Amino acid sequence: MAGGRGAAVVALLVLCAASIALGSRAISVDSLLGLLDATAPVSTDVTVIRDMRVPRTLLGLAAGAALGLGGVLLQGVARNPLADPGIMGINAGAAAAIVIVIVGFGAQAAEGYVWFAFLGAGIATMLVYAIAAVGRDGATPVKLALSGAAATACFTSITSALVLSNVDALNELRVWQVGALSGRYWPVLEQLAPFFVFGIVAALATGRPLNTLAMGDELAHSLGMRVARTRVIVFLIVTVLCGVATAACGPIVFLGLMVPHLARLICGPDYRWILAYSLLLGPIVLLACDLLGRLVAAPGEVPVGVVLGIVGAPVFIALVRYRRAVEL
Repeated sequence: MAGGRGAAVVALLVLCAASIALGSRAISVDSLLGLLDATAPVSTDVTVIRDMRVPRTLLGLAAGAALGLGGVLLQGVARNPLADPGIMGINAGAAAAIVIVIVGFGAQAAEGYVWFAFLGAGIATMLVYAIAAVGRDGATPVKLALSGAAATACFTSITSALVLSNVDALNELRVWQVGALSGRYWPVLEQLAPFFVFGIVAALATGRPLNTLAMGDELAHSLGMRVARTRVIVFLIVTVLCGVATAACGPIVFLGLMVPHLARLICGPDYRWILAYSLLLGPIVLLACDLLGRLVAAPGEVPVGVVLGIVGAPVFIALVRYRRAVEL
């Protein structure tokens, strides 16, 4: 397991360096070294690196960690291997709320609409579970997946209708709507950093409660856990993680579904380790897909949300086909 952690850290560092150095604009080694020399003249390359690629990479780290951890928390609290912020409509709910406040009220700054992202994510979560809980058998994994798909379609339709009805919003939000790290500079990162930090730290503290919930509600009750309260707290953390990631990058899907399963293949069923590995694997997957999208379509780029869907689906199918999804 120690070797796996070391390999993940090395892979993450390599991807961070590649994300800064590679892209549609070729950057010379001298320009990269110029970042370390405060006395060096400021060139166009240095400006591109400092003002565009560094904040983009840092945002990829934060959003990847948030979405990966959000997927772990959802799968753990629902005991559902199909749970994912994208599939269950949480990201779509946050995105719809953001577009409503941007189009309807003219909000511009990220700190102005991030609260609406939290509200939309929370409403989507409650709606999906309310629909899935109807019936004698309760919120089964299949019913949750179907309810999430319906909620995603509903919220996505609302978002599309609002964006298409406003030309200015269409031009501004058409790339963000599919999930992208491009165009995110220091102000966005600075405005949302406290929310990322709070959500990630809170998520990492849920390892023991998730392990207890994995034993079943009755045993968790017998061990003194207040199951209902624990679930509410975990869902609130998921709301923060998904809300802030959607506010920053748009409704990126599939990452929260794939990363927890990759972590389980490495470390087993202990949620303390699953959370720790997902903290690394989420950014690794997101930065790798973002870098791939920049390189394959240079001098343009393919949004990371599109690349993640294309690359991630076969990976997840292979995980299910050859190693079988972990029962939760």
